[in-house]
Amino acid sequence: MMLITGPLWSGKRAFACRVLGCTPEELSSRAVWDAQDLAADCENLEALAEELSAREMVLMTEVGAGVVPDDAAQRASREAAGRLACLLAARADCVVRVFCGLPLVLKGECAL
Repeated sequence: MMLITGPLWSGKRAFACRVLGCTPEELSSRAVWDAQDLAADCENLEALAEELSAREMVLMTEVGAGVVPDDAAQRASREAAGRLACLLAARADCVVRVFCGLPLVLKGECAL
């Protein structure tokens, strides 16, 4: 499994399509994106990470940077997203951070 992470609108989906050689429409059958949203209300992040790691590719938007929200639920959601990212990164064969459309391999070897 390849984990792709980075800020919102940083080129993660375009990079994923380039790596997989697919169109944006075909991407949904081969990858899951916005995985950080799945973590928000998840009771068992380990089980979610196991389920997601069976996919070919997982895309997550980084949500931990910036101002810490006042709202406790939003803080908990960010915490869960960060924990899920760590669990997925540990399971991934390759981890790539995309920033300004530029991929940076953080773990493994990836065909860029």
